[in-house]
Amino acid sequence: MRSSQIVREFMENGKSKTCPVIDMHTHLGPYQGIYFPNPSPEDMIRTMDRCGVTMAVSSSHAALIDSRENIKMVDTVKRYPDRFRAYWVINPNYPEDIEEEIRQFSKAEGFVGFKFLSDYHRYPVTSPRYEPALKYADEHGLIVLLHTWGYSSYDSPKLVEKIAVRYPNAVFLMGHSGYGEWEKAIQVARDNLNVYLELTAAYAVNGVIEWMVREAGSEKILFGTDLPWFDPHYGIGCIIFSRITDEDRHNILHRNAEQLLQRFI
Repeated sequence: MRSSQIVREFMENGKSKTCPVIDMHTHLGPYQGIYFPNPSPEDMIRTMDRCGVTMAVSSSHAALIDSRENIKMVDTVKRYPDRFRAYWVINPNYPEDIEEEIRQFSKAEGFVGFKFLSDYHRYPVTSPRYEPALKYADEHGLIVLLHTWGYSSYDSPKLVEKIAVRYPNAVFLMGHSGYGEWEKAIQVARDNLNVYLELTAAYAVNGVIEWMVREAGSEKILFGTDLPWFDPHYGIGCIIFSRITDEDRHNILHRNAEQLLQRFI
């Protein structure tokens, strides 16, 4: 670790010139029941600049409740095209709206795919209500960011594996890496080319990053923070001080994300 150029740069400057960071799991705007000091795009950019995050892929907090709020992300991407891309939230509680949501998504600029929050919306990712969005993602090679949690009845790694096999052309990011069900999550990412481990909150568990790198490979891991819920500096610190190589750090912090986002930038 002492020989790591990335570690030296972060220790000296708080960010790295040679290792930019892409945050694949963020949210924009206020959220009910909690105060955020930095929820606006401008606030988030200031936070990102402090620690070298060059781009964030976000879904609207408001859209997690009201899908009509999705369209407001278009304005954010238009104002800051070099800093933001977006996910369109699909809420299975309103199945009559999903076809129209997909139609609006197809015409909107700056979106890379869909966001599912199944544990909160209370429908499993395998539910027929998600099928229109999953079929569309599969047909167009889109990214789907899934909230995942270990042993969940709605979005466990086992359920993710089922849809990953069914929709091989869609790219599935396991948000929180199936938190707590690490072995299964790692196996699903290792055995399915279209599944990635996304590190929000998972990075804080001692030894998990090294385990993921050893068993799945750093090419299958993506950085994320849930910003503004968590500060990127902490998450980045967990990555750079893990017992992995600088090649692994580059893969996790930006290279893998760059490959996935290339067609959207």
